Amino acid sequence: MTSRSTRIGAPSVRSRHVVLATVTASLLAFSACSSGSAGDGPATQAGSTGGQGNGGQVTLTLATFNQFGYEELIPEFEKTHPNIKVTHKKAATSNEARDTFFTRLSAGSGMADVEAVEVDWLPEMLQYSDKFTDLTAPDVQGRWLDWKAKAATDAEGHLIGYGTDSGPEAICYRSDLFKKAGLPSDRESVAKLFGTTWDSYFAAGKQFAAKSKVPFFDSLGATYQGMVNQVQAAYENPEDDAITATDNPEVKKIYDQVIQAGIADGLSAKLQQWGDDWTASFQKDGFATMLCPGWMVGVIEGNAKGVKGWDVANTFPGGGGNWGGSYLVVPKQSAQPKEAQILASWLTAPEQQIKAFKKVGAFPSQQAALTSPELLAFKVAAFNNAPTGEIFAERAKAVTIAPYKGTHYFAINDAMQQALTRVEQGSTPQESWDKWVADVKALG
Repeated sequence: MTSRSTRIGAPSVRSRHVVLATVTASLLAFSACSSGSAGDGPATQAGSTGGQGNGGQVTLTLATFNQFGYEELIPEFEKTHPNIKVTHKKAATSNEARDTFFTRLSAGSGMADVEAVEVDWLPEMLQYSDKFTDLTAPDVQGRWLDWKAKAATDAEGHLIGYGTDSGPEAICYRSDLFKKAGLPSDRESVAKLFGTTWDSYFAAGKQFAAKSKVPFFDSLGATYQGMVNQVQAAYENPEDDAITATDNPEVKKIYDQVIQAGIADGLSAKLQQWGDDWTASFQKDGFATMLCPGWMVGVIEGNAKGVKGWDVANTFPGGGGNWGGSYLVVPKQSAQPKEAQILASWLTAPEQQIKAFKKVGAFPSQQAALTSPELLAFKVAAFNNAPTGEIFAERAKAVTIAPYKGTHYFAINDAMQQALTRVEQGSTPQESWDKWVADVKALG
């Protein structure tokens, strides 16, 4: 699942850099003192959940964040695996989960038996792949889209993570607000209005703004995220992971374009995604459109409960885009890695992923799930009965770029989100850009 990842208003990138540097140093020291490769059996660590791995009752902890759709799946798993009890711990955001993850990894204890890892910080984790169980197994061979499995495979060929969801993007919109503004409101006509480029999407925003006082989209940061996810290598050189972000003209172009649309043209509601004001805005006609990976449908449905008019347009500027997607990993800190792998495998099987999609919109990354009649026939009543299964399956086919995200990606992108928030709060675009450049250079 995913991103739900970048939380605007998080600690500064400088403080994050200090924390990450400390964690990295500790992990390197820890690595030097430990033994074994990714294929070795896990050592029992203090702070693990303390079950019995020899046929007795086992208690596993599962750590996720935001909405993975597991609340109803866990009881089903326990019913079919009566010797395993699962305790589910859920962080509010990916940022929070990431901080806890690396702190406990560095400490050598305290991690859950199964941990969720968001795609934007997966490369950081893979630096320490020897601290995680190799999950390669015959029964999961070929389960995922090739790029999904490849991203979680370390340099030695060990499969470190089982993919959960992916995030093919469409545009979610308020059909009632479009109708009130005298614009097309059915999903086919709106898709044509938005067009297939960022220029055409922002042009539609100007048409809407001329007839409505409601902001066109929710935030600069969220819109920027959809745009930068279409860049093959936005921040780092894939060959050596060197930081190239501040010299990449594509990044500066996107920054300028989204600020022009959001601030100069007045299209942004200037809300911070996942903030209280953003959440409350769904009940107050806070904005008319937003970039919408499959998992966002469930978020909107929860926040906009009782609000009629949301729908999904089967289009996305720039052709296609993917935002988010997560993995389940088994730390070697776990005292019961076999049972943990069973849980991770079960939760990421196509059958369970389809159930998670129907519950929270987490679109599957499994080959068999993508062609399932059950998925393709699924509709969301709260979204004017939109055929979200079919729409996001088509959007997934439109994704042609899997952007490179190296070890610095999370920190660089987090700093960019803060830069865009500063602009929405009154800083000049140049001042905020210059600070972003300084923050990125401080990463080394």
